[in-house]
Amino acid sequence: MILPALVAALAGVVRGITGFGGAMVMAPPLALLLGPKLAVPVVLFLESLAAAPQVIETRRLVRWKVVGPMLAATCVTIPIGGYFLATADPQTIRRATAAVVIAFSLLLLRGWRYTGSQRLLTGIGLGGLAGGMLGATSIGGPPVILYLLAGPDRIETTRANLTLFVAGSCVAGLALLLAQGVVEASAIGAALWLAPGYYAGLVFGTRLFSRFNDVRFRRFTLLLMIAVSIGILLA
Repeated sequence: MILPALVAALAGVVRGITGFGGAMVMAPPLALLLGPKLAVPVVLFLESLAAAPQVIETRRLVRWKVVGPMLAATCVTIPIGGYFLATADPQTIRRATAAVVIAFSLLLLRGWRYTGSQRLLTGIGLGGLAGGMLGATSIGGPPVILYLLAGPDRIETTRANLTLFVAGSCVAGLALLLAQGVVEASAIGAALWLAPGYYAGLVFGTRLFSRFNDVRFRRFTLLLMIAVSIGILLA
């Protein structure tokens, strides 16, 4: 459990600086180290409960009219992903998680962004897609990340929007997995073990936010996630 703790701490730093990315850093290596059925609820637990202070800190910057409908759509489709998690082969889920991270990391690394206007139906559709991905792999943020990064908001507002969406969707995902009986007691124990390191990394990353060059750090983070995920695919 030492190696998962280090992974969680690194993910906390990334989440603290960017407002997203914690699950993308954690999910592939934890799926390999712990198995997908244990790793998914652990990641959801850390991304929701341990990140609560960051949500409180940034809540006043959130554009609720944009984030609210996406969150609602996400909650509706999470059970679909949860069913896949409960019935699919663990190796398939692990590789699917890594493939999702690689695909969206490459898109972000190349500077690709959603270029349409922020419309209600677009947000609901992307939120629904995110919910299905979240329930199956614990990674639901990428479609919404691409969408919000393309918006007209300042980086502080975008970070706040992403922080709320990731935390809110993970709370919903964890609750629905608990209701479906997918979460085992060992997942709660593992999450409690990893939470202090994740929270410490989150605090450290939040303090670094104002000092970091956003472009350089984002590029480093994406390359790191791609490298980790490629390792998972080959393992």
